[in-house]
Parts: sequence; structure tokens; C-alpha cells
Amino acid sequence: MSEIERFLPRYAAEPPQESVPYGRWADRLGSVFLEQVAELEPDPDEPSEADGIGEPGELAWFPDRTWHGRTFMPVTARTTTGLEVYGHVRFVPADEGGEPAALEADVDVTGEIAEDNPEWTIDLCETVVGAWRGDGDTAAMTLVWGRPMINGAAFAVAELDGIVVDRCPVINGVFTLLAPDDYHGDTLEVVATDRSGKELARESLYADDDEDGDDGDDG
Repeated sequence: MSEIERFLPRYAAEPPQESVPYGRWADRLGSVFLEQVAELEPDPDEPSEADGIGEPGELAWFPDRTWHGRTFMPVTARTTTGLEVYGHVRFVPADEGGEPAALEADVDVTGEIAEDNPEWTIDLCETVVGAWRGDGDTAAMTLVWGRPMINGAAFAVAELDGIVVDRCPVINGVFTLLAPDDYHGDTLEVVATDRSGKELARESLYADDDEDGDDGDDG
């Protein structure tokens, strides 16, 4: 048996288990998310937030991923001032016969939206949800969700230094990944492929850093 070239947490999260939330469960998740959105304050140094955060519209949910005893449900919404609020609700999955517990949300806001960036091939959001201590460095375990902006995408793949570390089917046009990032100087790239595995699009989480020094978060 050949030795694995790099010791990495590959496919660390469970694949998506649930459909898009609906009914009372969707209301419960949405209320936790919206409570945190209401706490957001406009950044006085950000021109796109000069008119305030605004009121969020319809919530768009993304596939769930479960890791380290928590399920993460990413979500985005456009606001009345043309911004996008994005984040996730995390919770402890239900035991048999029980209910999910310990619901919490992380949220942020951006003025960078897909309609204003026609060069994007994948619209991405991301946030760090934990850490993984490896051989001499610590990887940032990162939740990445989004939608391919090209036709024919069947899978989203996370690559670190050319090594596939996670994969998710594109479900109703969206996907969620959970993968190690920023490890020994290597950073994540997200690849959209067709059903045969042919690459259709590729985006780095740090594309903005390369251009203007921003933090790399796309709404």
C-alpha cells in the first residue's frame, strides 16, 4: 500500500442529509438567523452600507453539512438596501425521537453580489467553523457554500494544493463544502465539474486578496 502523500482531513463532514427546511423547522431556523441579522450594524467605512443593512427578504437555504457534532445550515438573503446577508445556523442534531438543540447563528453582510461581478464563475460565501491540528500547522476548517454561475455543474469540489478534500453534489443549483484551509501556506480552491468530472469553473477563496487585499469573503 502506497503512503498517502499528505496527512489531511479529507471528507471530514457528513454528506448532506436533509432537504431544504420547510414548515415549522424552517421558521425556527429562520428566526435564529434573523435575530442575529437584526444585531448587525452598518460599517461607516463601507460605502455600500451607507443606507443601512436594510430588511432581509426571502431566505435561501443551502445543503446541510455535519461535522464535530454540529450540523451547519448555510443561508443567504438579499436586503432592501441591495446588500446580501449571509451566514449559517448550527445545531446539535436530534437523537432518535428527539429534536435538534443548541441552535446558534453566525451572520455577516456584504455589498459584493453576483449581479455586479459578471466575471465570477462561482458565487461563494465562507466562514471558519473550527480548527484541525496537523503536522506542524493548524488548518482552518472552513464552511463554503454557493452556486455555480455556469450551466451543467453537477458537483462542487474543494481542493487544497491540488488534493481533493471534499465534494458535494450541486442540489437545486447550490452546494455546501466543509474543508481544511490555510494549511502550511496552501489555500482552498472550489471547482465546479460536470457529471463526468470535467472541470467547468474554478474560484479561489482568496481571489480578492490577490487583487486588492480584501478578506476574500464573497456574498
